[in-house]
Amino acid sequence: MATFISNSPAETIALGESWGRDAKSGLVIALSGDLGAGKTQLTKGIARGLGISDRVHSPTFALLNQYGGGRLPLFHLDLYRLETPDQIIAAGLEEYFHPAGVSVIEWAERWFLAPADFLAQAAKGTHLRQVRLESITETGRRITYEDFGH
Repeated sequence: MATFISNSPAETIALGESWGRDAKSGLVIALSGDLGAGKTQLTKGIARGLGISDRVHSPTFALLNQYGGGRLPLFHLDLYRLETPDQIIAAGLEEYFHPAGVSVIEWAERWFLAPADFLAQAAKGTHLRQVRLESITETGRRITYEDFGH
């Protein structure tokens, strides 16, 4: 597991941008963290790294925002309003756990209930990055992440 300390939203965006530049199709980035922890800032950077110029905003009320025009499409999901895996399936979001592009999932703990879920998803051929964002100061964040799968 790796840890990155971000001292500003700009540094969080820069980390995401590096991930976006390196991303391959099929990558799922599962984000967890409290409100205001930087999940959407990290996603803005991922979009920038993919070459997407659209304005990225949280899909809390839409559940899913799709962005094209970059090297790979970006699927940005927000599971905050869904409480169980059954609700996620009923909303038709399960297909984005095996994307033809890159999926970034905010509030991923609503789908990945236990560490074994990450291993099971990786066993299905998904490259999965589990990310936890924590506020450590007003603008500082501790970002820990681990990759599962190829």
